[in-house]
Amino acid sequence: MGDIVMSSHLAEGMRSKYPNARICWLAEPQVAPLLEHNPALNAVLVWPKARWKRLFRTRRLGTLFSEIRTFMVRLRAERVTLAIDAQGLFRTRLLAWLSGAKERIGFESREPGRFLMTRLLGKGDNAHLMGSEYFYLLRQLGVATDELRQAVYLAPESCAEARTVLADAEVAGGYVVFAPFTTRPQKHWFEQSWIRLAREITHEFSLPVVWLGGPDDRPVAEVLVNAGGGVNLAGATSLATSAAIVAQAALVIGVDTGLTHLATAFSVPTVALFGSTCPYSETCSPVTTILYHQLPCSPCRRRPTCEGRFECMQMLTVEEVVQAARALPVGGVHP
Repeated sequence: MGDIVMSSHLAEGMRSKYPNARICWLAEPQVAPLLEHNPALNAVLVWPKARWKRLFRTRRLGTLFSEIRTFMVRLRAERVTLAIDAQGLFRTRLLAWLSGAKERIGFESREPGRFLMTRLLGKGDNAHLMGSEYFYLLRQLGVATDELRQAVYLAPESCAEARTVLADAEVAGGYVVFAPFTTRPQKHWFEQSWIRLAREITHEFSLPVVWLGGPDDRPVAEVLVNAGGGVNLAGATSLATSAAIVAQAALVIGVDTGLTHLATAFSVPTVALFGSTCPYSETCSPVTTILYHQLPCSPCRRRPTCEGRFECMQMLTVEEVVQAARALPVGGVHP
């Protein structure tokens, strides 16, 4: 989800360059709702990655190869002339090749499959900006990027569903979203810190806290709600509805996770807490504040050396987060 958000301006950029082209985005099914209503796209093509992995694990290789071939035929029916690999992974390079595009452009990386691409690019020299590599890619293709920024479009039905879910949870008016969950423990803040923060934010802004995350996060979110207050909606809604809840929030506070990046794309006042990763320190949104204390070992990304202490996250204090939130234009419900 984070990759979709951070590269979302690719669609508008390519549309400005090729106003009459058919532009498609290839994505996994769970993130397709973040793309389906983008006015710069003609179609979202769904790649059944999870199904292919299940077929491979269960040794149903005949079925797998048959489905890959069918998928390739579907891709090539689009008559793709240019394929952009926005991730630089072996699997995304393979998908670009399967499209049949004569021109296949992607990023340099250590991943195998360089031969699958016709042109490889660096990522530019401004890694501090959110989505900087995609701005750089567009400029290499002759696209003006000064007016571009990340943008995610939602269906009106998703926004209406979000309001219904909030009303059912007895959340009326403005609210603050907490996004404390990720798939990597080194990116987490600490439960006691979230609990204290929930109490402080509720007192500071007189707004309830809505906790968001995935289905696997729901039990921990329940613990946090019981101790810190608020409403547990983790795993209780679709991705599109959760995105709409973020879009209509008065304030979002989160770690390095897709929901936090979404808030920035929606220009919702946001406080982002980074430690083991610092994917960016600048954004196109004037109402996002990034808190990050760099240590000699950071960013360690997927290879922490602190034996679970995570000092980089410990250095982020509740007081610091509250102070950052105070400096933002926290208001009521966004239109």
